[in-house]
Amino acid sequence: MGINLNPFTWWNGASWGTMVGLIGKTRVGGDELGNVYYSGGRDTAGNPRRWVIYSGANDASRVSPDWFSWLHHQIDDVPDRSLPAPRRWEKPALANQTGTALAYRPPGALEKGGKRAPATGDYEAWTPEG
Repeated sequence: MGINLNPFTWWNGASWGTMVGLIGKTRVGGDELGNVYYSGGRDTAGNPRRWVIYSGANDASRVSPDWFSWLHHQIDDVPDRSLPAPRRWEKPALANQTGTALAYRPPGALEKGGKRAPATGDYEAWTPEG
């Protein structure tokens, strides 16, 4: 597929219309996934408008929690200046893994063979006579 669908689609990155709409807006930062964040103008409630331009597929789970809080006006300044440094035990944010080989599958899931551990003695099946 050598066709560049970017001018016509929104799901595989910012379209040309989005990029034209960002003219005059301020780039405020980026994250470790390559997403770029912009601010500028005001919405109907008078709050500053904020955008994310995804690096790759447009998937909201690819926005890290700190930038999510900035996008949704939970913090006023960009995360690098307003949030404390990450702790040693914190793991980096991951995109949603549902539908991939990396998705969580509990014991007994069909993808793991469908075998569940036998029930223990703490379960009693319901019967209508009981």
